[in-house]
Amino acid sequence: MKPSETDLSPSEAACAGRLKALADETRLAVVRHLMKGPSHVGGIQSALGIEQSLLSHHLRSLREAGIVESTRDGKAVLYRLVPELDSSREGIVDLGCCRISFEPDPE
Repeated sequence: MKPSETDLSPSEAACAGRLKALADETRLAVVRHLMKGPSHVGGIQSALGIEQSLLSHHLRSLREAGIVESTRDGKAVLYRLVPELDSSREGIVDLGCCRISFEPDPE
């Protein structure tokens, strides 16, 4: 018998939501960018070369999944990985149920 989604514990359901959010390549690229440190929308937009409205959509999805958080920085908004997920110094994002590791950026 295959377990249904309702059989998931709250932590497993949260992890499934995070994995679903990271299944999009743009969102994964945003996370990889934020592993280098906090960034304003303009910095993320410039690094990824995507429209601001599309980036806002992806950032909202990542916030809702509990992967990134935002804080006001004057008139701008600063985004960072949620501290409990951030193992970026090791090139890893720890989702609690699993870890995602990134290959180092080619220099």
